[in-house]
Formats: sequence, C-alpha cells, structure tokens
Amino acid sequence: EQYWWRVRYPAEGEQAEFSTANELVIPIGRPITVSVTAADVIHSFWIPNFGGKIDMIPGRINRFNFTAERPGIYRGICAEFCGAQHARMAFDVTALEPAEYETWRRTQAQPAPEPAIPFRARGRDLFRSGGCGSCHVVRGTEANGQLGPDLTHVGSRRTIGAGQFPNNVGTLAGWIANVQQIKPGAKMPSYGSLNGEDLRAIAGYLESLK
Repeated sequence: EQYWWRVRYPAEGEQAEFSTANELVIPIGRPITVSVTAADVIHSFWIPNFGGKIDMIPGRINRFNFTAERPGIYRGICAEFCGAQHARMAFDVTALEPAEYETWRRTQAQPAPEPAIPFRARGRDLFRSGGCGSCHVVRGTEANGQLGPDLTHVGSRRTIGAGQFPNNVGTLAGWIANVQQIKPGAKMPSYGSLNGEDLRAIAGYLESLK
C-alpha cells in the first residue's frame, strides 16, 4: 500500500491468523510462499538475496517461493515506481531458527500487553482519545481501524516508516508529530499540536507493545 507493507500470516494448526507491517519473519530451512497483491497501484516485491521480483497488482494475486538457508536480516524493497515516496518503501526479512520463529509467532498472535507503568497508561489513553484506533488495530483493545498498520506489537519491529528509521521512543514521537514532513503523501496526518510530554507518552506506550 502507498507507502508501506501489510503482512498477513494465515492460521497454522492451532495458531491464529494475525497481521504485522513492514517486516517479514520466516523460519530457515522451510519453503516459504508469499502471496502478493496491492491495494492501490502496482508495486513490486523484491528481496535481492532471495531472487527475482514479483509484481503486486490490484485485483490479482501473484506468488513467490523461496527458502532461507541461514539466519539473518535481509532487506526487501518495492522495485516498481509507485508514487512520490516509492524510494522510502522498504521492509525487513528476518530469518530465524525454527524454534525461535515459533516463539515469535506465538507472541505475535497474542493481544497487546497492558501498560506496566502510569506514564504508558497515559499514552494508551491519549492514543484512544486522539482517535488513533479509527485507523489502527491494537488487538485486545477497542482500536480496530483497518486503514493503517496493525500496531498490536509495533514495539517489537526493528524500524518504523517502512524501513526508514530505527524503532525507538524518539523516532516514534517524531513520526507522529511530523509524518507529513518526513514522508509527504503518506496517508497518516501529522499531529504537531501534541505537546512534548503527550508525544513521549504515546510513543512510550507504542514502544512497549512487544
């Protein structure tokens, strides 16, 4: 989607379906099939370390097969010009040992943890009152928006902004306040009216969702 990646993991056995964003986590030594489509314009899914590109076309599903042989973090990109922020549309592929992958998957399928300290609880309340849940899902809460990335475990991701910045409280706060300056044309509005303490509280809450 312009300009980020929605990633859905289908149900496997007793493990429920869930979604993440801007990262693909896989087990090594197991054949992987990625089914791709697009929500808006044509994109292109490309992980250089694992072979050729595959087009992502609205209304059509294409499939790409590969196997990761060793653990590591690999870079993926959109390889088809898709708009003004095409160059800022990347994703991580994290290849894990099978047991580590299963632990990750079980954790990701769980609802979001409750805030452990009052400052993060304040951030959660600001997230709710600010209407963030109308665009974002946080499973286990009333936030059930479908327009933006699923944030249930956003704090566990390496980057934000589709691979643009390391994921920490400072970059999360900057993104919330200035997304339209950082990534003009993204569908999320900037929230520059929030004061510094409120921004830190919301960012701290999101960073704690691991």
